[in-house]
Amino acid sequence: MRLHRLDITAFGPFGASQSVDFDDLSAAGLFLLHGPTGAGKTSVLDAVCYALYGSVPGARQGSGQGMTLRSDHAAPGTRTEVRLELTVAGRRLEITRQPPWERLKLRGKGTTVDKAQTWLREYDPATRAWKDLSRSHQEIGEEITQLLGMSREQFCQVVLLPQGDFARFLRADAEARGKLLGRLFDTRRFAEVEKRLAERRRATEAQVREGDAALLADAHRMQQAAGDAMELPELAPGEPGLAEAVLEAAAVARATARELLTIADRRLTAAESARAATGRELADARELDRLQSRFAEARERAARLAERSDAHRAALERMERARKAEAVAPALELRDAADSEHRRTADAEARARALLPQTLADAGAAPLAAAARRAAEELGGLESARRAERRLAALVEERAGLDRQERADEEVRQEAETWLADWETVRTGLQSRVDSAQEAATRAEQLAVQRDPARRRLTAARQRDRLTDDTEAARQRALAAAEDAVEARAHWLDLKEQRLHGIAAELAANLTDGTPCAVCGATQHPAPARKTAGHVDREAEERALTAYQTADELRAQAERHLGTVREALAAATAEAGDAPTAQLAEEAEELEGAYTRARATASGLHAAQEELRRAEGEREQRVAAQQQAAVRSASRVAGRDRLEREQAALEEELARARGNAESVTARAAQLEHRAALLTDAADTARAAEDTARRLKDADARLADAAFRAGFDTPADAAAALLDDTAHRELQRRLDAWQSEDAAVRAVLAEPDTADAARRPPADLTAAERAAADADRRLREASSARDAADRCRAELDRLSAHAATSVRRLAPLREEHTRVARLASLAAGTSADNERRMRLESYVLAARLEQVAAAATARLLRMSSGRYTLVHSDDRSGRGRSGLGLHVVDAWTGRERDTATLSGGETFFASLALALGLADVVTDEAGGVRLDTLFIDEGFGSLDDQTLDEVLDVLDALRERDRSVGIVSHVPDLRRRIHAQLEVVKGRSGSVLRQRGTG
Repeated sequence: MRLHRLDITAFGPFGASQSVDFDDLSAAGLFLLHGPTGAGKTSVLDAVCYALYGSVPGARQGSGQGMTLRSDHAAPGTRTEVRLELTVAGRRLEITRQPPWERLKLRGKGTTVDKAQTWLREYDPATRAWKDLSRSHQEIGEEITQLLGMSREQFCQVVLLPQGDFARFLRADAEARGKLLGRLFDTRRFAEVEKRLAERRRATEAQVREGDAALLADAHRMQQAAGDAMELPELAPGEPGLAEAVLEAAAVARATARELLTIADRRLTAAESARAATGRELADARELDRLQSRFAEARERAARLAERSDAHRAALERMERARKAEAVAPALELRDAADSEHRRTADAEARARALLPQTLADAGAAPLAAAARRAAEELGGLESARRAERRLAALVEERAGLDRQERADEEVRQEAETWLADWETVRTGLQSRVDSAQEAATRAEQLAVQRDPARRRLTAARQRDRLTDDTEAARQRALAAAEDAVEARAHWLDLKEQRLHGIAAELAANLTDGTPCAVCGATQHPAPARKTAGHVDREAEERALTAYQTADELRAQAERHLGTVREALAAATAEAGDAPTAQLAEEAEELEGAYTRARATASGLHAAQEELRRAEGEREQRVAAQQQAAVRSASRVAGRDRLEREQAALEEELARARGNAESVTARAAQLEHRAALLTDAADTARAAEDTARRLKDADARLADAAFRAGFDTPADAAAALLDDTAHRELQRRLDAWQSEDAAVRAVLAEPDTADAARRPPADLTAAERAAADADRRLREASSARDAADRCRAELDRLSAHAATSVRRLAPLREEHTRVARLASLAAGTSADNERRMRLESYVLAARLEQVAAAATARLLRMSSGRYTLVHSDDRSGRGRSGLGLHVVDAWTGRERDTATLSGGETFFASLALALGLADVVTDEAGGVRLDTLFIDEGFGSLDDQTLDEVLDVLDALRERDRSVGIVSHVPDLRRRIHAQLEVVKGRSGSVLRQRGTG
């Protein structure tokens, strides 16, 4: 990396624009950056760092995202800017950065903040012009970091060498050195390995403990199942030997459970035999008790039958009298029916005679029938009067109809006159509606022509607004795709470079003895190159290339999509113009509302025309109705006279026919009622006479039947009869007595029952007690046997599960042992790690050893061959070893701590250390050449001879085409170094002056 030019505007103490030509300064190899304290020497280095990384070292960055970098001396309208031109990795680049800027608003009062801006350009030698590469902060930062191969912290330690930091580094303890080296060499991955190993150790330990806890849980369950037959091992989860102890205890418990099961089987067999014997004894006792009880019960039933013998004989006699009375039953039923019929007809006759006049109340059936015939004849003579009465009612209704018609015609004439009086006003209003609708139709056609263009402009404006957002989103996606493509390309180039570095090992893989080498042609291959860890082969490179091509294709697609969206946005903008969408929407809405109102008014044209036509037709109808009503009124006068004459004649005829009744109908109703009463009375009188004769005949036949059946009177026969319910009940009692008597005789005649009755009473209680005891002993034996079998089965199941768990945990135990050993070794706590050195410290110790070796090469020259820096891995106190740094004094031959060096010795030792660290970090960053270095302060502590030796060492850096800038205010350096960059401070800000160049 070589710096060419630096332009600073309104940055730090520099209020105006300042420029630094590093090409002129670097021509002499050494140049001096000097000035009074507070002038801004360090700000020049901060500007270089800010241009490259967008931030400055340490606390000088501030908390305002770079807003504190602005010079307090700058004019209000001048924006802070840093521009750096440099060459890195063979490419000449120009980086321009502007931090956030708080400025006055262009409109109104107050201030606004402009965002930070960044530009990256590259010089094209072919066209001799600069071409833009990017304006993305992230993309430019990643590109610069990739080209330089180091972070901002590494750059500040390697390129901007802060002597005070390295003096502290010399005197620091191992922990402080570890922090600095860790930042420079980025050994976080080794610390992450330590962390991952520790996490893996804790995870496997937790899994082993969890498995042992589950195994102990199974052991506790086996102990619960086995009772006192199993003892648990006194070991905690994770302790060695737990699995073997649990399996051994389970085996002992299983053997004990099988012995207990055998004993329980034998006890169960004995209990079953005893239960069978007591069961047979209980059955015999129950049978004897049943027979004895049966005999005693039969004797009691026989005694009860003897007590009821008199009642049984009386029931037999009652059943015999009932059988004789059944012969008289038909005559009794016939006499009862005749008596009921006679009483019914006598009651009907009494009711009918009660409705007759007093003169006919005692008349016989024949006189009543003659009176009924006379009433019917008189009723037939009123038929003509009835027709006259109906005609009179019709005449009255007809006259009422004529009156109604007259009133209706009068209403029609008046309504027509009223309606026709307003005809001109109605016709004028309807015609006005028709004219208005026609005008609205014409206006709607004109608005329709204007509506479509307004709609298209509104649609285009909305599409313009949407495409504006889509364009920004597409731009962001295109930018993200471009960043992904750059990252993929950088990854591919890195892998390609790594593969080229290891191509020798890839070619050596195909070498065989006797076959010529494709590179040198030799047939002997004594030391072929070997593939190292992280070797990149062709497949990895091709995959990276494919990923880059895919990302580049996605970038092209995103750019094409962005172009398409931008074209659509331009078309929508051309259609919609610059008018806001809200304004176009308001205009379109007003136009649409006017159009809708015009259409609504025009839509009533047909209805208005139809209503006008209907009104004209209604006028014609009303005139015709008025004329017709007048004609009908004249014709009704003659009809009314004719009806009045016919009505007078009919009223005279009806007066003669109805007599003293209100009407002919009322007179006819009186005659009909009289004829009906007389007819009913005559019929009921004849029926009563007939039923009296039939009752007398039935009494004679009943007396004869009772005498033949052996009864003194018909009443005795009726009393001896039984109804169906009483007959069934008496028969049931007789049958029950007979069945009970037969059953008792049969039981008393049974031989077994009689023999059992002669034996002593059965002791059923003792037999049942013995059987219950046998049942209880059998249940206890069966329960004990089932419990022993369940215990044996549960122990077998749990033992199998425990054995499976032990087999499953075996690989995990081995992995835990292996991971725990590796974690302890990496953490420096293992007994195998004699120096208690952590993995990260081990890597840093190797880097420190490289730095000490590189620094010694320059320290020997600066100290005239006296001092050498060496790395020490001895432990300091109780701390861990690995990051010790000592100095060897050639004059005394002793190795001592770097803290014993004097001030001047500490300076050139730290300078040598800084230069050595720069070389090592440069190699670590991929071999990026650093052609420009800065050394900050510390030269005032050297004597003249040592200063000459140090300057000779720095001047020797020119042999590697490097330029070194010394930042110091030592006066003697101004005499020794001719190329100078002076920082002059003033009230209006600092300025830069170059001297001794060009």
